[in-house]
Amino acid sequence: MKIIVILMLVAIFASLFSALFFLFQDRAGSTRTVKALTLRISLSIALFALLMVAHYFGIVGKHS
Repeated sequence: MKIIVILMLVAIFASLFSALFFLFQDRAGSTRTVKALTLRISLSIALFALLMVAHYFGIVGKHS
């Protein structure tokens, strides 16, 4: 489970930095920045949902 979470976080950061790159490199009217940010938001929501489901089923829990 840890590997999945780490890979999702890496993908989120990669999408964020690709959006920053597209913001500075593309001309006006390009939609690549918006698509990269939409992907980042989708990945973040998917990660949150995955963690909520994993917590519900007891895969991840409180650490004491």
